[in-house]
Amino acid sequence: MFNFVIMNFIKNNLANAITLGNLFSGCVGAIHLILGDYQTTAICIILSLILDFFDGFVARALKANSNLGVQLDSLADMVSFGLVPGLTMYAALEPFGNIFLGTGLPFEIKYLGLFVTLFSCLRLAIFNLDEDQKYYFKGLNTPSNTILILGLYYAQKEGGAFTFLFENPLYLILITAVCSWLLVSPIKMIAMKFKSMKLQDNYPKLALLIGAIIILIIFKTVGIPMVIIYYILISIIFQKQFN
Repeated sequence: MFNFVIMNFIKNNLANAITLGNLFSGCVGAIHLILGDYQTTAICIILSLILDFFDGFVARALKANSNLGVQLDSLADMVSFGLVPGLTMYAALEPFGNIFLGTGLPFEIKYLGLFVTLFSCLRLAIFNLDEDQKYYFKGLNTPSNTILILGLYYAQKEGGAFTFLFENPLYLILITAVCSWLLVSPIKMIAMKFKSMKLQDNYPKLALLIGAIIILIIFKTVGIPMVIIYYILISIIFQKQFN
């Protein structure tokens, strides 16, 4: 009897524990980003991405889906994939102080980077209320947005790639604006969820996987943000597939 109670407790709470692991990893990543340790932040976000995938997988496998799990997932994502990318843009804009296009503004422009966090919150709230996003996403999902922003920042710090984007605050503000808009845009995006196993129904996913593999083989780490850009473009090309 005791063993049954323990096993039932684990079954009902394992997925939520994994989600909390995602939240913990995101918190640690945010702290290290503030401290300037972007490498540890990158490791934490990779871990959060893995845990974010497995919490849903485990919940479905154990048939332990719950409203609590749905809410925990969004709250964890808000930190790992909402706060962290906003802080990344904050860190990228910080060196420019209050100077923008040669003009001194009454505030430091680094705070504009936090608009990514605000729109991530809005995107997660919309997703929770939208019942149409079962086999596709409407707007760029927060994990992909985080990979794009943190990937650009990491590539620039590690190997000097995309340096031109980080030398001009105008480019950084444009990245902030575009990413914020993409989060809540009406553009339908590919989700790796299979409605059927028919080849013709999965052309977008196959194109995404093959293209992503080629990009990563050619460009390695620098290719990570390029994969997200490719993901957005492929999703736009295959818009009619989502109808």
